[in-house]
Amino acid sequence: MSKIKKGMIPLKEFELKYGCNPNQKPSKIFMSNGDDLPIEILNGKPGYINFLDAFNSYQLVKEIKEATGLCAATSFKHVSPTSAAVGRKLSDKLKKACFVDDIEGLDDSPLACAYARARGTDRMSSFGDWIALSDVCDVTTATLIKREVSDGIIAPGYTDEALEILKSKKKGNYNIVKINENYTPDPVERKQVYGITFEQGRNEFKINNELLENIVTNNKNIPDDSKIDLIIALITLKYTQSNSVCFAVDGQAIGVGAGQQSRIHCTRLAGNKADIWHLRQHDKVLNLPFLDTLGRPDRDNVIDVYISDDDEDVLGDNVWQQYFKTRPEPLTREEKKAYLSQITGVSLGSDAFFPFGDNIERARRSGVSYIAQPGGSIRDDNVIEACNKYDMAMVFTKMRLFHH
Repeated sequence: MSKIKKGMIPLKEFELKYGCNPNQKPSKIFMSNGDDLPIEILNGKPGYINFLDAFNSYQLVKEIKEATGLCAATSFKHVSPTSAAVGRKLSDKLKKACFVDDIEGLDDSPLACAYARARGTDRMSSFGDWIALSDVCDVTTATLIKREVSDGIIAPGYTDEALEILKSKKKGNYNIVKINENYTPDPVERKQVYGITFEQGRNEFKINNELLENIVTNNKNIPDDSKIDLIIALITLKYTQSNSVCFAVDGQAIGVGAGQQSRIHCTRLAGNKADIWHLRQHDKVLNLPFLDTLGRPDRDNVIDVYISDDDEDVLGDNVWQQYFKTRPEPLTREEKKAYLSQITGVSLGSDAFFPFGDNIERARRSGVSYIAQPGGSIRDDNVIEACNKYDMAMVFTKMRLFHH
């Protein structure tokens, strides 16, 4: 049972304003066995999609911490993670790219570092995110969250000062949920589609170092840090709408390709997001002369366009003055290609097997050196051959991670 503050009535159910859409009423969350909900709503009034994000995202960070021993954070939108990360210090360049170089005491808070990484990975997608933390939210993490556009947060606890900081968001209406970290769900889960009930065992499959032992390529060397990256990628995929592929490096997911019907489209999408994450740390991007009046979300939009092939939309003759003090030089296609060509050591996870070697070819262009995927395709030999061509190390996990 969840621990309830003195004077707080245990929640048997919580009525929601509506379901996925305003016309879907009535709506509520409750425990089918009649138990109290394992949460406390400390502020705000979360909605249906908020809770879908909350309960999926908390499982993700809880499992990453169990697997790595490191605190973790994730940023969720529409029931898929934009990223997930563990609590490692950020380089000066990464701090600047994530807009956190001015956060006092960031290096002293592993949890704040984890969220800075998760939020900074794909800032366009994380706009209005749901946050999950594996540990008690501290002041530094709350200070970082306060200035981001976010719908809500779930964590096993909050310091008093952190809670007050978060309560001040959204004119006092920011959604803050505390979850009982000792809660254990039933081993069987159910949901209805078209009035028909589906039942299945929960996906309790453990993702850890033991899963990475079946290396099928000529290169058998996967460094310990890259094993952590592979674990983060695979756990991220476990809670991402399928089909899905995830790129990870330095203790964080850097590109998530979610919900595509084609595996290669997942790899391209995730790879493009990973490339953008790398390019945000290019000196030309870090030194863009933004107008002081330009807000953080607008800067994210401008950077996204500046890095793309449509940079004229922000650098054009009658346009650049809206965003910059002086007109920046473009980041040319040749410069981007040269910058990305130097990147290696990236890890990649896939929630199901790669059917063709084209996924490996695309992954290589984004610096992938290590891969974990279930295997089991009739073309496994072709995929292994592609990895051997580039001296990649690939693991067959023999475990699919579909999530719907």
